[in-house]
Amino acid sequence: MQIGVFIALYRNLSFEAALDRAAAAGVTAVEIGSGSFPDSPHCPVAALLESEDAREAYWQAVRSRGLTISAFSCHNNPIHPDPEVAERDDMVLRKNIQLANKMGVPVVVTFSGLPGGAPGDRTPNWVTCPWPTIFSEVLDYQWNEVAIPYWREINQYAADHGIKIALEMHPGFLVYNVHTMLRLREAAGPQIGCNFDPSHLFWNGVDPVAAIRRLGEAIFHVHGKDTYVDPYNTAVNGCMDHKPYRGVAERSWGFRTIGYGHDTKVWKDIMSALRLIGYDYVVSIEHEDPLMTSDEGLAKAIDALKQAYIVDQPGDMFWV
Repeated sequence: MQIGVFIALYRNLSFEAALDRAAAAGVTAVEIGSGSFPDSPHCPVAALLESEDAREAYWQAVRSRGLTISAFSCHNNPIHPDPEVAERDDMVLRKNIQLANKMGVPVVVTFSGLPGGAPGDRTPNWVTCPWPTIFSEVLDYQWNEVAIPYWREINQYAADHGIKIALEMHPGFLVYNVHTMLRLREAAGPQIGCNFDPSHLFWNGVDPVAAIRRLGEAIFHVHGKDTYVDPYNTAVNGCMDHKPYRGVAERSWGFRTIGYGHDTKVWKDIMSALRLIGYDYVVSIEHEDPLMTSDEGLAKAIDALKQAYIVDQPGDMFWV
């Protein structure tokens, strides 16, 4: 397994300066924002699609620093109820798939997206319970009339280009937990899998080890990010919290650097579970800790992962 970093944390720097920071930190892979959220300056998708020379120069910048690219990431909503937004985000996703194919990057990370509640809506509608019955009718429309047909088409498009699509399970989108992830994968096809980010699961009360073991081969890419669940604020308000992320003292939970939400034993269990299900790719650190600078958060996350991750496969004698 490799330790990588999502270089969106250095989006204020040039591409090569961001690569320098990543290499200096000691990671071996970079995940690159390539449109939508975050709107990163590090991946000129159109220029790279047009020019083989540009692609080679781009790869040279990465490889010359001892790095590889784990994924292109275009977090967006290609099933948005506003047709203009949906068309734009769909085009971003398809261009990412094309670019990943041309550059030999196996994974594109994105969101499942979220439709409106009915035809003609202009804003997404996230349903979290089945009653009143209108909510169940909304879910039937979202899944069967919008999401499944769209993602079946993208599954074929990704298969035609030899690319895996890793959906980040994220509250506020149709795929936000293990059940919804596997439901969409079963309906759409095997090119649709998971970008496993435990930070979004922690505050929903999900055991990441149990989630990993259930997802199995559906995990295509992994984010290294932690969450601190505040027991005092949660005791008062529960975990559904729409207060600003930087209002740390008032929130029920907040994103933290690895080791500052859960101890190293939890992360050792996560890494062991990933090894158990056969995942041997990249854990890409995503820094969104409001209490630490980018450099400090990345360094501490790397140190924590080095204590937790498993480098080598065991020999056959361990399996007698």
